[in-house]
Amino acid sequence: MSQVYLTKDGLAKLKKELDHLMNVERPAISRMIGEAIEKGDISENAEYDSAKDAQGMLEAKIAELQAKIANARILDESKIKTSKVQILNIVTIRNQKNNATMKYTLVPESEADLKQGKISVNTPIAKGLMGKKVGDVVEIKVPSGIIPFEIVDISI
Repeated sequence: MSQVYLTKDGLAKLKKELDHLMNVERPAISRMIGEAIEKGDISENAEYDSAKDAQGMLEAKIAELQAKIANARILDESKIKTSKVQILNIVTIRNQKNNATMKYTLVPESEADLKQGKISVNTPIAKGLMGKKVGDVVEIKVPSGIIPFEIVDISI
């Protein structure tokens, strides 16, 4: 797995999720498997098959999180500049077609949350903004077509 860029909060969130999966979910599935085995013949036991499938998916998720944590590189927020748009910047943009103003924080993909105004650096809007300065107008292709956005502000 390649490097995964995260903020300190993003890494803490992944560790918390991993802890929950390993210390809450894993024992719960083990109990389900044990209860299914106690019911007798496991060759025709749908509960056993279901619990084993759930266990397999859980173990895959645990392995994925462990790999992300092992390959995590923490972004140093103190080195973030505002002269050009980059990851962890808060960018205010204005849609030049309808004059609507939006504010987004550009974050690693694993930390994206549109409800909180955090968009992944891999989205079309973020990609179009990267490296641009306040006052620049960028045309970004979105599902509804090409929209011109003006960069109004860049902050941390």
